[in-house]
Amino acid sequence: YAPPAGRRPGVPELTALGRAMFLEPALSASGRVACASCHSPDRAYGPDNRLAVQLGGADGRSEGTRAAPSLRYLQNLPAFTEHYHDDDGDDSVDAGPTGGHNWDGRARSAHEQALGPLLSAREMGNRDTAAVLARLQASPLAPQFRLVFGDDIFARPHAALQGALMALEVFQQSPAEFYPYTSKYDAYLRKQTTLSAQELRGLAVFNDVTKGNCASCHISRIAPGGAFPQFTDYGLINIGVPRNRRLAVNADPDHYDLGLCGPDRTDLKDHKEYCGAFRTPSLRNVAVRQVYFHNGGFTSLAQVVRFYATRDTAPRQWYAGRKFDDQPPGLEANVNREAPFGGRPGGKPALSEREIADVVAFLHTLTDGYQR
Repeated sequence: YAPPAGRRPGVPELTALGRAMFLEPALSASGRVACASCHSPDRAYGPDNRLAVQLGGADGRSEGTRAAPSLRYLQNLPAFTEHYHDDDGDDSVDAGPTGGHNWDGRARSAHEQALGPLLSAREMGNRDTAAVLARLQASPLAPQFRLVFGDDIFARPHAALQGALMALEVFQQSPAEFYPYTSKYDAYLRKQTTLSAQELRGLAVFNDVTKGNCASCHISRIAPGGAFPQFTDYGLINIGVPRNRRLAVNADPDHYDLGLCGPDRTDLKDHKEYCGAFRTPSLRNVAVRQVYFHNGGFTSLAQVVRFYATRDTAPRQWYAGRKFDDQPPGLEANVNREAPFGGRPGGKPALSEREIADVVAFLHTLTDGYQR
């Protein structure tokens, strides 16, 4: 997606344009939904409310089907692949399905991902790219857009669309906005501060492969090359998240959101072994969220950690009937059983209540904007 001929806009002007587009509700069919409506700058570019899923569509009131993720710390997200080999790890180890934007990894790049919400009937509600460009041309952003890409840019629809997506992509690569590394944990790694006793206990449980085992997917260590941790391995995994019966789409008992194998993603629908897998999100800024998991069914960090610790020892606490009730029977083998999962109903939980509280305390150290 090269810049239009004769125009080579710089990063500062593309960033400014992308920011303005990100905040502009006039680009939606309803005129009420901006990118920032679901990805608030005040919430680490995640949702700024307690709704399980956000509202959008042509009327601005239609309920979505998945929780809005944070857009921070996606700068190193690889394109989706079914077979991933970590550059810093053992080349012989296949980590399986990894990468891609969205909960199901279907968008290969930030450029491609930027178009999805603009055209989604559940998000910004534009019927096609022509409608997007018409709204952009009629919006308060049109003069700025012409200044960046040329006075005749709207006469070249393909170039205009690519320019719009490029501006959104460049904005979302802004270090200060999207990967600032300013949390207390970052300061701790720089040896600029110390963690409290409770936070250190939580970190120990987080890293312990026999306890929380969180770091096996949410990597907490500095990489061999010196890069600070992203707190995700970008993998897609099925952990048996309970069905969120409050979602309108789940009023249909035959509807299942199976992530990697559909319904939003269709290219892997015949790979039953992938059903129920969703991308592992970064845990950076997780404490500023108000809902958790792909269906927004959990409302506190303590609840999330407790689910990991007791999913198998106290399943009735989480499932209204059948265990793993948000996927059809027969897919139980797809569900992850590694620690902290495992154990028999009625058995000892993987973590004590104190350990759960300690992990939550540690997770709060991952919030950007720490000041000593």
